[in-house]
Amino acid sequence: MKTVFVHPERCIGCKQCEAACAVAHSQSKNLFWAVFEDPTPKPRIHAEPGLTLNTAFPNKCRHCDPAPCILTCPTTAISRAQDYPEIVLIDLHKCISCAMCALVCPFDVITYYASAEAPEKATVATKCDHCIQRQREGQIPACVEVCKVGALVFGEINELIRAARTRYSEVVSAAVGKVPEELTTIPDTIEGWRAWGAAVTSLNKDSRKGA
Repeated sequence: MKTVFVHPERCIGCKQCEAACAVAHSQSKNLFWAVFEDPTPKPRIHAEPGLTLNTAFPNKCRHCDPAPCILTCPTTAISRAQDYPEIVLIDLHKCISCAMCALVCPFDVITYYASAEAPEKATVATKCDHCIQRQREGQIPACVEVCKVGALVFGEINELIRAARTRYSEVVSAAVGKVPEELTTIPDTIEGWRAWGAAVTSLNKDSRKGA
């Protein structure tokens, strides 16, 4: 199963993914002309700011299986694509904006806007469709294509997880190698624990100064 995998520690909150997503779902597919479209195309990925500068989390639909939004939609507007069954899609013409899908979404990624695809509706449910049309044309999702820091990657889920696991192992191994040997040994006396605590405090202070 192919999906978009998020590395939140790499995200800098530039929001290029949001802009690329909106353009990919615009009528013109052009950044300049999309601004003048009515209704204005909206992004289906949301890079919300983190707790510190230059941090953020690109939040998007996970296309759950089973998907709570599919199970609760009273008009069967939400279903899986026939050619890409891992992708959850919304039939905007069936959507009645009841917000049942948004209520049950565990990731809070469904929003409501006007859409050129359903001009007869004031608002409709809007969420990531994994750029299914781009995939049908042999392209990757727009958010992944535009991400310059590798916070968003696209591929087979198990391969992406394996790569992330390997990278984290390498980081941990490198970090452990920088820890003084005396801090890796469990003290067996009260005095030893006090000395160990003082050493850890000193190490933390030094690391904060170097950050």
